[in-house]
Amino acid sequence: MTLPTRYLDSWTDEALREIEAGHPKGMTVQQIVDAITAQGGHLTEATFRKYVQLGLLPRSMRVGRKGKHRGSQGLYPATAVRQIVVMRHLMAQGFTIEEIQREFLFVRGEIDALTRQLERIYAVVDEALARREPDEFVLKALEDARVLGGELVSRLEAIEQRLSVRARMARAVV
Repeated sequence: MTLPTRYLDSWTDEALREIEAGHPKGMTVQQIVDAITAQGGHLTEATFRKYVQLGLLPRSMRVGRKGKHRGSQGLYPATAVRQIVVMRHLMAQGFTIEEIQREFLFVRGEIDALTRQLERIYAVVDEALARREPDEFVLKALEDARVLGGELVSRLEAIEQRLSVRARMARAVV
């Protein structure tokens, strides 16, 4: 399926950052589908779930709903919208799902999972520190860990991006 250029062009980095900032705890499948369709794209829940099964998008994190006997719901990182947009751009350039799996998004989901896990760890430690007398050594060590975690994620993203550019260039040469 070829996507209209105006749809692909409607996704600016600023618009994607706004979606991500607006959903720091994640988005439901329906919210992601709505975000894509609001920009003129087409995405069904079935297609979204297929992308997850293929490893193109991260798995959901189950989050309990407030209230008695309300169960839980799956929340996906808001960065899934960005990943879908990138996939759609690549598909519009003629890349197959298999090529995208192999050459482009092979670690994106893992980097997102690492980021979410680090955030959960920081939240637990912050909560524990809030119940205790502040310890300057621990506060400094936690800040150092946050910086190192951010650097690690940034470096992994840079590696992934560089490998993705190489794959695009190799495709252009062929």
